[in-house]
Amino acid sequence: MNTSTSVKWLEEAWRQGAAKTVRNAQRIKDTFPHTAPQGIYDRNDPEWWTAGFWPGLLWLVYGESPENEAVASLSRIAESCERQLEGCLRDPESVDHDLGFIWLLSGVANYRQTGSADGRRRGMLAANLLAARFNVRGEFIRAWNFSSSTMDTRGVAIIDSMMNLPLLYWASEQSGDPRFRCLAEAHADTVAREFVRADGSICHVVEFDPLTGQKLQEHGGQGHAPGSAWARGTAWALHGFALSFRYTGEARYLETAERAADFFLAMLGEEIVPVWDFRAPAEHQVAWDSSASAIAASGLLELAKLSPRGEEYAAAAERILRGLHENYSSGDTAAEEGLIMQGTVHYPEGRGLNVPIIYGDYFYMEALAKLRGRPGLF
Repeated sequence: MNTSTSVKWLEEAWRQGAAKTVRNAQRIKDTFPHTAPQGIYDRNDPEWWTAGFWPGLLWLVYGESPENEAVASLSRIAESCERQLEGCLRDPESVDHDLGFIWLLSGVANYRQTGSADGRRRGMLAANLLAARFNVRGEFIRAWNFSSSTMDTRGVAIIDSMMNLPLLYWASEQSGDPRFRCLAEAHADTVAREFVRADGSICHVVEFDPLTGQKLQEHGGQGHAPGSAWARGTAWALHGFALSFRYTGEARYLETAERAADFFLAMLGEEIVPVWDFRAPAEHQVAWDSSASAIAASGLLELAKLSPRGEEYAAAAERILRGLHENYSSGDTAAEEGLIMQGTVHYPEGRGLNVPIIYGDYFYMEALAKLRGRPGLF
């Protein structure tokens, strides 16, 4: 996907991100960072849904030059993270629909790059656990395990789930067993029908009756309210449906991805980073989400390879990435561990506002890697 006009800034962006990842690894080691509100990444539990993004970032940088000793050490840290994550697979209360986020970026990435038998074994176990969350009546993958006073989480699915489906597609390819792919397609069809609106906007949370599978209601989730348009949720949808089309060739997934992409780009306009919710009232337009832009850029680069409108999507992705590099990147600044600034975790709960976020950093580097001609890990 590399173009003559992009080489200089693109190589500088990759160099800065890779060098900072190598430096960060000396301190972060095999822990699990989430946000860096004061310039230093925190530590989170391996059970948390973001636990795969640090090893994923390490594998991305490792894949560029594994012969370099400083870079080669990243694989050893990633493998140590993976061994810790395996403990979560033994506890049914510690796993949920985010198994794809965690294991595509750890065990499966390890297997793809090194041939690790343990990485493949762990990835297949995670895929089986993800498939076990499928609600047969409603044809959806249950999201969370926790209870809630506002919804019955036994019947809840969320848009983020679309990014976890590649674990099931991969498991079908590895095993030759179509059931993983069939479950993934059934879930994707439910999400396309119940989450994606006619204008291409996306709802975050849908609650179904866990016994009958009937749709009960939409919840605002991390968006402003039901009917709003959470920016990162739109990015999850455009990227996730593009991946489902890539794995299955089913045209309905490409059409859905394009609708979400067109909505995202129309709402983004000439900006590089969106407000956390495209439909947030003016008084709440005080937090932005660079992670949404990074996720969308990586998804747009998938669409660029798949859609008849590929050149249009490639140009949009490059514009966003260049803007992130020039206006939101921490560059070579030693005082800031995060790669890109101005991400927002959860505005309604007031968590992680306008800070670097590990998944923003991951997708920024994944998109840069794709623009340089390499594949992502999903």
